[in-house]
Amino acid sequence: MSTNKTDASATTVLITGANKGLGLEAARRLGEMGWTVFLGSRDVGRGQAAVDKLTAGGANVILVPLDVTSDESVAGALGLVQEHTDRLDVLINNAGAPGHMVAPAEATAEEIHGVYDTNVYGPVRVTHAFLPLLRASENPRVVMVSSGGGSFSVVTDPAQQMSKMHELAYTSSKAALNMITVRYAQAIPEVKFNLLTPGEVVNKKFTATDMNGHRGQLTVTEGTDPFIELATLDADGPSGIFIDRLGPVAW
Repeated sequence: MSTNKTDASATTVLITGANKGLGLEAARRLGEMGWTVFLGSRDVGRGQAAVDKLTAGGANVILVPLDVTSDESVAGALGLVQEHTDRLDVLINNAGAPGHMVAPAEATAEEIHGVYDTNVYGPVRVTHAFLPLLRASENPRVVMVSSGGGSFSVVTDPAQQMSKMHELAYTSSKAALNMITVRYAQAIPEVKFNLLTPGEVVNKKFTATDMNGHRGQLTVTEGTDPFIELATLDADGPSGIFIDRLGPVAW
């Protein structure tokens, strides 16, 4: 696990989709480290409840109403964050949509578009909007939440559960996010762009969340280990990598 060497009290992070599950747990863990957490939530009521819970524990957390599928909402979120800080140290693009697991033969462009709007266009919208604030940081880091389902090596392995999950939208959206992140990393070297899956690929395990009906074998705390690792990278840390909590994940 990497150790954050920046001034914890001054470190800022925006986490999308942070009112529950992995996003909320990442917010809790980074808040406990003394970071200022901007908690992005599409649902304001649920977001406020999450903020209240974390602030009651002593964390410095600010609610940011944020629907990553809306340009207007993202612009509003940027304006709110700018009221509190002139820079953003870490962006965690966590908001995700599973789609409806439609069989490929029945899948329509509309089904795929809905998932891409959150899982692909969403991170691009948010990253594009917040890039100026990130560039104002001394050590900016962008963490993209992908999936083992975004890995061709996982999906083509008959021993992996993902190989038997016949759908088009979710897995292809995460594969697209992987490519987008690598291209960001190559083109913007002053910002670290990295990817994670909250599972354990080699052990064929995934984290229990609402998205999978809590069928996963890992806790949200275990699932957020790579969130913390990538969020706390030192200035000389890597960019353009894909990891889980145990180490590198094959593309």
